[in-house]
Amino acid sequence: MNEILSKNDMSFCIPRAFYGLRVAVLIPCYNEEVTIKKVICDFLDHLPEATIYVYDNNSTDRTAELAYEAGAEVYNESSQGKGCVIRRMFADIEADLYVLVDGDATYDASASPQMLNIAIEQNLDMVTGLRVTDRQDAYRSGHVLGNKIFTSLVRYMFGRGSKDIFSGYRVFSRRFVKSFPALSSGFEIETEFTVHALTLLMPIGDIETASVERPEGSLSKLNTYRDGLRILNVIFTLLRKERPLFFFGILGTFFCLSGIFLGIPVIMEFLRTGCVLRLPTAVLATGFITLAALSFCCGQIIDNIAVARFETRRLNYLAYPSIRKMNDR
Repeated sequence: MNEILSKNDMSFCIPRAFYGLRVAVLIPCYNEEVTIKKVICDFLDHLPEATIYVYDNNSTDRTAELAYEAGAEVYNESSQGKGCVIRRMFADIEADLYVLVDGDATYDASASPQMLNIAIEQNLDMVTGLRVTDRQDAYRSGHVLGNKIFTSLVRYMFGRGSKDIFSGYRVFSRRFVKSFPALSSGFEIETEFTVHALTLLMPIGDIETASVERPEGSLSKLNTYRDGLRILNVIFTLLRKERPLFFFGILGTFFCLSGIFLGIPVIMEFLRTGCVLRLPTAVLATGFITLAALSFCCGQIIDNIAVARFETRRLNYLAYPSIRKMNDR
């Protein structure tokens, strides 16, 4: 189930302290001294009951110092990359609800109570903040195009998911966090969030949130082409792991069609003359058909293994209580 809501749809009141559930705000940081203090203060204003955690990822500036002064609990993760930091955060921090946000001050902290309330009221395991902006500087044109392409690709391969798979602003349930393997090391971790939720059939939702450009002096760590290739690699790796029959079926179909395309002229020539005059082409066509058969067989075998993995992961996910169950404590 995927629900998409706008701020105007929020007619209910925000419950005080979110029914007593423990809320953790997670902020992975690398050289964010220009913005980190503002981010922490904004979330303390809107979520005073939450605990703010900042994990510094080998910053060479005063990010950690300023985060501590602003009132956050500050830790260090030495393995470089956003994915490495989030993996460490998810392993270390115990809470009932988690708010993940970047430390670049581009996301609207005032939307966090609404995101949390949606998760609680609708018992959702992930709520994504859809970035909405009318400022040209908030989004690079290459990033806008890449987001649309990759989002469409994920939705086609894995089913209906978020409309903004690269959003760094999300709310997670405890059972999402503790069942998430976090295999990626960099920014591609955001794609992994969506695929994990879709493959385990989790209830998820979206809410539109305002997005602004980075303040002057704050620099983006993204590289459009390098990170785009890494994300594409992660998508196809996850497709091979989560939907092997589909993945190997595409390969098998390609090999089969190639073999037929090359083999038909050879067969027609043999029927006409009784001779195989283009032996290399015949051998190549036979090789393609053989590869097609192997691909279909491998896909079937690995798909059976993937089903067993899915059942194990789904049971592990269900071993943790839902938000509604924790709310009844």
